[in-house]
Amino acid sequence: MTDWIQAIKDRRSVRKFEEQPLSEDQIQTLLESVRWSASWANTQCWEVVVVRDEQIKSQLQETMAKGNPGTNAVVQAPVVFALCAKLQTSGYYKGQAPTKFGDWFMFDLGLAAQNLCLAAHAMGLGSVMLGLFDHDQAARALKMPEAMELVTLIPVGVPAKVPSPPKRREIEEFTHWDTF
Repeated sequence: MTDWIQAIKDRRSVRKFEEQPLSEDQIQTLLESVRWSASWANTQCWEVVVVRDEQIKSQLQETMAKGNPGTNAVVQAPVVFALCAKLQTSGYYKGQAPTKFGDWFMFDLGLAAQNLCLAAHAMGLGSVMLGLFDHDQAARALKMPEAMELVTLIPVGVPAKVPSPPKRREIEEFTHWDTF
């Protein structure tokens, strides 16, 4: 099995982190992984806010929905990457969204988030993609402009605990050949 398939299999959503900062080189490498993400017509609709400030992380923690298992990760991780999208960019040609799905920013940000999380894993770091929070309140804490949409918060750090792999469906359960 190739190393990259093993990396995909081994990556986990890490929600508990050691008290150890990330180096500037580590942060730059993670940002580089976002930089090289695929996107619709190379529109690169992402913007990233790198949050290290404890006060801002506390404000972000306050936006987490009740019962979100990643709530403590927001303040425990040394860095939280806030992945944001420039609206009406991805999926647009000449100001129009010609496909059934309109704005493709969620697709592009999903690719960027996966790149970031796989890069973190390859570096021996843990990460988790968070989406269950008050996006508008979090966007205000980050002082985001109106033409942007906050998609996900990704706490990253040295894992204190790596969970066991979840049960996965077998390939035969989701694969259809030639027709559904």
